Amino acid sequence: MKPALLQIQDLEVCYGDAQALFGAAVSVAEGEFVTLLGRNGMGKTTTVRAATGIMRPRGGRVHFAGQDVSRWPSYQIARLGIGLVPEQRQVFPNLTVYENLVATAHNRLGAREPWTLERVYKLFPRLQERAGNLGCNLSGGEQQMLAIGRALMTNPRLLILDEATEGLAPLVRGEIWDCLQTLKSTQLSVLIIDKNIGPLLRLADTHYVLEKGRTVWSGSSPSLLDAKEMMKETLGV
Repeated sequence: MKPALLQIQDLEVCYGDAQALFGAAVSVAEGEFVTLLGRNGMGKTTTVRAATGIMRPRGGRVHFAGQDVSRWPSYQIARLGIGLVPEQRQVFPNLTVYENLVATAHNRLGAREPWTLERVYKLFPRLQERAGNLGCNLSGGEQQMLAIGRALMTNPRLLILDEATEGLAPLVRGEIWDCLQTLKSTQLSVLIIDKNIGPLLRLADTHYVLEKGRTVWSGSSPSLLDAKEMMKETLGV
C-alpha cells in the first residue's frame, strides 16, 4: 500500500462561532484518485479549504508530502505541490487564456514530464482556439477547462477539484470526464468533489462520504455500490 500524500485527520473547522467540521478524515496516496462525497452543506468545500490553507483548522492535522501543514499559509502549501481548481473557477477575467495559463506556471518540483502550454492545449484544444480571448468572455465550460489547465501548469503532485462539472452542459461534462480519465492514466493524484456519481464510480479508487462535518464512510467503488442504503441516506441516490 502506497504511503499517503495527503492525510487529513480529526479535522475541526469553524466559521466564527459555527462549527462546520467535527473530525473529518481523508487520505490520498500517490497516484490515487479519491472522491469527497456528500450532500450540500456537509463540509466538503470546507475540508478542501482547510487542506489547502485557505481556512485555519481549529483542531486535527493536515499532512502533505510528509509535512504537517495544518498551520501553514496557503501559498506555502501550494509550493509543496497542490493545484486547486476552486468551485467558482476564479480565472483571471482580464487576462487572456494564454496569460491565465502562463501567469502562475512553474515546474518547481522538477517533474520529468512537466505540463507545458502545448500539453495543456492537447488536452483541451478549445483553449488553444480561444488563446487570445479574455477569461471573462469564456463560457462556463471553457472557464472550467482553463481553471484545470492553469492548475496543471503548476505541475502539482496533487490536483484538487471542487465541483468539477457543476452547472456544465452534458457535452462539456463529458469532455471534463475524459480529461480526468487522461489524468488518472498519468498517475497524478486527484481529490475531487462532484455530484455525478456514475463517472466517479468508474474513475475513483477510494471514496469518502461526509455527513454533518464528519467522515461517515470510506471505501472502494464496488463497496460504495453495495452500500445502497448508506448512499440513499447520505447522498440521496
